[in-house]
Amino acid sequence: QVQLVESGGGLVQAGDSLRLSCAASGRTFSNYNMGWFRQAPGKEREFVSAIKWNGRNTYYADSVKGRFTISRDNAKNTVDLQMNSLNPEDMAVYYCAAQFAYGSSRSLSQEHEYDYWGQGTQVTVSS
Repeated sequence: QVQLVESGGGLVQAGDSLRLSCAASGRTFSNYNMGWFRQAPGKEREFVSAIKWNGRNTYYADSVKGRFTISRDNAKNTVDLQMNSLNPEDMAVYYCAAQFAYGSSRSLSQEHEYDYWGQGTQVTVSS
């Protein structure tokens, strides 16, 4: 079992930055690819970004590319999402997710391919 706890959400103005963090516990963190997803009111949960277990490969949704940066620290068991130039369309509950990195290759952008989820952290962006 992997426990994931997100933090760093809050209320910001359009154009501001915010840094989300996800702390993992329970299993060997470096055995997991990590992803960030978000869900806005009335919408389905969508992929935001992902990072491979070794931190060498990162992936982004087109809507956040160039504004968001994902990173991880396997020594601290954390994965962060630096969000810059936030706009009201980024307002959502942000979820951290873990995917076991070994075995058959799985998509990093599909939520059903992740094994563990955090409870989410709210990001509100005022215009």
